[in-house]
Amino acid sequence: MAEGIIVNIVVSKLANIIEKEIQFLGGVGEKLKKAQRELTRIQSCLRDADSRRKQDERVQNWLNELRDVAYRIEDAIDIFFIKVECNQNHTFLQKFKKLLNKPREVYLLHKLGTQLNSVQNELEEIWNSRVHYGIVALQDIVVGEPVILPVRRATYSEVDETEVVGLHADRDNILKLLRREETQRRAVITIVGTGGIGKTTLAHMIYKRQVQIFLINQSNSLFLFVCICSARAEFEYHIMLSVSQQFSLIELLRRMLRQLIGSVPKELDVEDLMSELKKNISGRRYLIILDDVWQVDVWNHLKNALPDIKNGSRVLITSRFINVAISADPNMAPYELNFLDDKQSLDLLLKKVHSNQEPIEELPSDLLKLADELSKKCKGLPLALVVLGGILITKGRNYHAWERVLRTMDWHLEGRECMDVLAMSYEDMPYYLKACFLYLASFPEDYQISARRLIRMWVAEGFIPQEGRKTMEDIAEDYLYELFQRSMIQVSSRHVNGSIKCFQVHDLLRDLAMHKAKEENFVMVFSEESDSKKPNKEIRRASFHSLKYGDDNFHMRNNLLYLEYARSLLLFGEYGWNYTQISNFRKFRLLKVLQLEGVNNHDVDLIRGLEKLVHLKYLGFRRCDIPIWKCSFHRMKALETLDMRGRRGVPPNGLWSIDTLRHVMCDNIFELPKTTAELKNIQTLQWVVCTNKLPLLSNLCKLGTRVYPFDPIAFTNLIATLPSLVSLGIEGFHLSMEIVYPKALPNYQHLQSLYLDGDWSENVTLDASLFPPHLLKLTLKRSRFAQNPMPELGKLKSLKKLCLEENVLSDELDNSGPIFCPAGFPVLQYLKLGWDSVKSLTVAEGAMPNLKYLNVYRLGEFHLPPELQHVSITHVSDGDFDVPPKLQHYRLRNWSMLLFL
Repeated sequence: MAEGIIVNIVVSKLANIIEKEIQFLGGVGEKLKKAQRELTRIQSCLRDADSRRKQDERVQNWLNELRDVAYRIEDAIDIFFIKVECNQNHTFLQKFKKLLNKPREVYLLHKLGTQLNSVQNELEEIWNSRVHYGIVALQDIVVGEPVILPVRRATYSEVDETEVVGLHADRDNILKLLRREETQRRAVITIVGTGGIGKTTLAHMIYKRQVQIFLINQSNSLFLFVCICSARAEFEYHIMLSVSQQFSLIELLRRMLRQLIGSVPKELDVEDLMSELKKNISGRRYLIILDDVWQVDVWNHLKNALPDIKNGSRVLITSRFINVAISADPNMAPYELNFLDDKQSLDLLLKKVHSNQEPIEELPSDLLKLADELSKKCKGLPLALVVLGGILITKGRNYHAWERVLRTMDWHLEGRECMDVLAMSYEDMPYYLKACFLYLASFPEDYQISARRLIRMWVAEGFIPQEGRKTMEDIAEDYLYELFQRSMIQVSSRHVNGSIKCFQVHDLLRDLAMHKAKEENFVMVFSEESDSKKPNKEIRRASFHSLKYGDDNFHMRNNLLYLEYARSLLLFGEYGWNYTQISNFRKFRLLKVLQLEGVNNHDVDLIRGLEKLVHLKYLGFRRCDIPIWKCSFHRMKALETLDMRGRRGVPPNGLWSIDTLRHVMCDNIFELPKTTAELKNIQTLQWVVCTNKLPLLSNLCKLGTRVYPFDPIAFTNLIATLPSLVSLGIEGFHLSMEIVYPKALPNYQHLQSLYLDGDWSENVTLDASLFPPHLLKLTLKRSRFAQNPMPELGKLKSLKKLCLEENVLSDELDNSGPIFCPAGFPVLQYLKLGWDSVKSLTVAEGAMPNLKYLNVYRLGEFHLPPELQHVSITHVSDGDFDVPPKLQHYRLRNWSMLLFL
């Protein structure tokens, strides 16, 4: 429910204005306080209203009215502050101008008061009308009384294994886990994946296989004897239940007992039922399958009724939520189902298309080609393929009908069954997470979304509250992880500390987000495939995709007219496309988030329009060529993030006078001016010249700095002021060990990532004991080593990623033969080596036991022990290369030579 976040944003904005601007607002301040009180009162009804919106269209209309009123309050306040220019610097001329404008400010205050009077009446009507719709305020809910949720269907179906594609290997893997003899405790195995990926189908396959084996055992005593002697893998009792969202413990216990003993007396309460269940399975080896579990509490309640007598009993759970798996059995890793590949997707689609054909006939080549394209649109989601197959069956073997489906397929109309299953995951989210999920609709299809960039956008939008001592970025990271736990995103890569680095959204989940976002006027996406209807004139967030160099970009030119009230504008295009459709950013005066990608525009009038965006909090220029340094940011007093990576230039004038800054990222090295704001909120700063005149940066977490010439005293003084630092990048010359571990700096213990670019002083000897003890990632670039660095670096017990790039060795070391890596690097997972002069590297047996990836550049040959044969290796080389036959199953690129000890 986006309305909850919208109301929260407006309430927070009102509270902030009342606190800081109440004297300036005069009598209007009391009206703002009244509006805040009314919205806060309405907030208490939102949880109940959200649970009723699907069953009662009037409740949905009630929420729409509330959202529109909240938007109007936000618009009135933001426009007012723009017009009175509260954020300007008060020079003499500006003070004189302000004096002349006093009558205008009085008029604007009167106008704002009138608008608030109108809104106040509407808020009172909204509050009073809730009674007619049966909406209950939070304080009116009786303690212990359950909030009635919409009825959810149980995803239960009979399985024909001949119709199943891609799950047989998963079935066999799960069966091995169930039969593992060395695990005699009651283990809980959880199959995890997004809705429609095949969890229930897989659970049925496993249940069916176990029951068949059990029946054979009962009917053939000789075979029973053989089975017990050979595998001891079968279970005496089998129970399979669909739990679903409407979890009732007493009903669940009754259903379990019915499968065991038949009828169950109605008068038994929960304690009686648990006692009866425990009595009936006590001493028996059982398999309990709980399908479609949504809540952690399900297993927490049931486990007391399922005794663990160390006889190899098992519980199998299917869930969309990873936290259900972790809570049920922390010692058993969740079994995550993968999407089907292209071949499997086509096979499944063809099985469904042929399901009524006996015998199966080969499709004509033109239909087969269409089927291949159609299957790829489902991106490996089995449920989508089954639904699509059902649609194609109704079309017959008609090329034009299939081609029309490919061209016009609307999952929310023709594929409703599939989208309803996925929508259950959305409806189950808390309101704060719904807004974060809907925001994902802003990004293009198959886009690799940077977690940190998204988190900064969420913060700028106001989705993230400030709670206790945690930063808003930390809370936002928790929200993102919760989306992952709910199987709503697919993680592509992680940072060395395990946090999410990049992720994607499955196409159908993205379609769901786009549909819901448009329905709630939350985000509007424009592309060449967009609906050509005239959009709502009060679009709050807009995202333009597929902007191409040289194209007219008609969809962009037409729809920019409707963005007067937009708070977020994201533009994604190929590098070099031009902003001919935007004459000036000034027209988007209410923007809080502006993200430009691939832009090439040197129009000074266009860029100077940025100076008027006084509400802007996030400004991103990725792969852009824009002369932003010609702007003045003195009026952008709300700016939190400036991301200029992948472009030329330095930060603009006035940037360092903004005390709300949290993240500043630029590829160029820049120097802070002599006078800056306090910068007490800054968390990311790269790249900046290191001086002893930097302001106090107590919250700085990530610093990229140049230290040339290197001054150990100045550097030590700088690091001493950074208690929160976890990532440090340094560029310089003649570095010394003081740069690695300045003395008497306990705060340096928190450092997780260290990047050093530059040569070492001639007398430097690497000493592992002087590196930060909890270092996870180390990059040494353009270093000249007088000794083999591997023995000392191998002593870093926490190091997971090591990059040695463009490094050279001393002449004496270079001529001494191969570089030897002794035993060490106990947790290293990724190793990148780039030496200009080393001809070979030998890794000792027992070294790097956890290595997964090896990237080698300019290295003639390297020798790895047999236990590292599983490592994925990339070898960059200019010459020809051959892959040894024994290694052809590896994922390799650009091999030169690989020899094993």
